[in-house]
Amino acid sequence: MAEKIKIFIVDDHEIFRNGLKMVLEKLKYVDIVGEATNGKAFIDWLEKNKVDIALMDIEMPELNGVETTKIAIKIKPKLNIIALTMFGDDEYIQSMLDAGAKGFLMKNINKETLDKAIKTVHSGGNYYSEELFDFFTKQLTSKKEEKNNLNLDLTRREKEILQLLCEGLSNKEIADALFISERTVLGHKTNLLTKTNTKNSLSLMAYAIKNKLVVIT
Repeated sequence: MAEKIKIFIVDDHEIFRNGLKMVLEKLKYVDIVGEATNGKAFIDWLEKNKVDIALMDIEMPELNGVETTKIAIKIKPKLNIIALTMFGDDEYIQSMLDAGAKGFLMKNINKETLDKAIKTVHSGGNYYSEELFDFFTKQLTSKKEEKNNLNLDLTRREKEILQLLCEGLSNKEIADALFISERTVLGHKTNLLTKTNTKNSLSLMAYAIKNKLVVIT
C-alpha cells in the first residue's frame, strides 16, 4: 500500500477547519497529521515533524500565511503549500506566490476540487481554483507583457510543455506524455521562465493564458 499524503491545516477559524477535515477524511489516501490556528504554532510543529502539504490560510493572527510560508519553506524546502483564500484576498496572492505557494484554493472548495489540488501539487504541479482564473490571467500579468510575446520565439517542444502545464499536468505527467525525462521538462520550463520573464510556474501559466500562447477549453 502506498504511503499516505501527510496534510497539515493552518487556519484560525475552527468551523472551517472542522469542515475541511471532514472533506479530507473522505480522501482515503490522505493522513491529517495536525492543525494549527496560526502560523507560529505550525512553524513550531514543523521543526520536529514531517508533512507533505500544508493547507495555509492567508490572514491569521501572530504570523500570517505569507510569512509562515516563507519560513516553512526555508525549514523544509520540499514542503508544498496550498493557500486557502477568499474573495477579497487578491492583494495577498502575489505575495503568496513569491513566498513559494504551489496552489490556491477558494474556501468554498468541494471534495473533487480538493482531491485534484492535492494530487496535482503532490506530484509536482501547480493548482488554482477556477474562481481565481481572472486574477491569474489579469492581475499577475499586469506588467508590460502584451508586447513580449511578439519576440518570444518558442520552440515546438516549449509550446507543447506550456500547453500541458496549463492543462494542470505535473512534470512527470508532462514527461510521460511527451516521452522525455523530467529533467528535460525542467530544462524547458527554465527556458520558458526566462523568455517570458516570469518567476514561477503559476505566473508562467497566467502569462501564457493571457497572451493566448495556449488553448484553454
